[in-house]
Amino acid sequence: MGTTATFTIGELARRTGLPVKTIRFYSDEGLLPPTERTDAGYRLYDAAAMARLELVRTLRELGLGLADVSAALTKSATVGELATRHVEALDEQIRRLRLRRAVLRAVAKRDSELEEVKLMNRLASMSDEERKRLVDEFWDEMVAGLEIDSQFYERMRAGKPELPDDPSPEQLEAWIEFAELVQDPSFRALIRGMSETQAAQIKAGEFQQPADAWRENWNAWMTRAQEAVDAGLDPRSTEGQTLAAEIAAASARPDQDADSAEFRRELADRFAASGDARAERYWQLLAIINSWPPVPTTQPAVRFMIEALRG
Repeated sequence: MGTTATFTIGELARRTGLPVKTIRFYSDEGLLPPTERTDAGYRLYDAAAMARLELVRTLRELGLGLADVSAALTKSATVGELATRHVEALDEQIRRLRLRRAVLRAVAKRDSELEEVKLMNRLASMSDEERKRLVDEFWDEMVAGLEIDSQFYERMRAGKPELPDDPSPEQLEAWIEFAELVQDPSFRALIRGMSETQAAQIKAGEFQQPADAWRENWNAWMTRAQEAVDAGLDPRSTEGQTLAAEIAAASARPDQDADSAEFRRELADRFAASGDARAERYWQLLAIINSWPPVPTTQPAVRFMIEALRG
């Protein structure tokens, strides 16, 4: 036996604070080969082995698996490389744990039934890529085979849900409602119908003039309509009818009579078709999910304009 100080497993356990069973396991796995053995076959370890054991303990406490620890000890991978890989794995694990926590918070808040819990967990576990693909597939179906205003629809599909790693219960609930909305057959039929109407208007040459007028004036019209609603004015009031006349004049093509009751009713029907509350809810939910500024409802103002046009 050499002159270098050696320790039995029991002595190594006392010096390091690790259980004998754990040290024996590391030794059996090849992570801590004995420095030598006694004539009776007992394993002995020197100071270098003790230092190696401390490294093994540190790497294991950081969560590295036995294979990664072995790779670090044999130099087939540096500790830095292993740490980088482990950080990436931990980041993903933390992301999933945060989502799980958000689901449980939302479940507690809503006092959800079992089926809703399963749905919430499935939707929350979707990756960013899966969430974006869901939106892309929705809009692909909404315009498939139609000649539509491509710039308008590019703006529509540009908004993608980006759920944070640590969503609030409100953000998670908004994502779940959003996912259910874009998969709802009646909502899909509504948006597809709007797309088909737009395609028909473009084909008939009836789209560009009102579309341009709405893009240029919509915010101003909305502001005036909302002010009228806040003031408690009737759509048939002077203010309401003045607004209706301006909307009709801006929207009419040269071959249309902006003062015609029939034209104004048709315009009101277009407003009603494009002003469905569910279409507005789509953007309100995206705003919650993505932490955008809140999207206030325009329903009272739109209804005011519709009734003013019909009045």
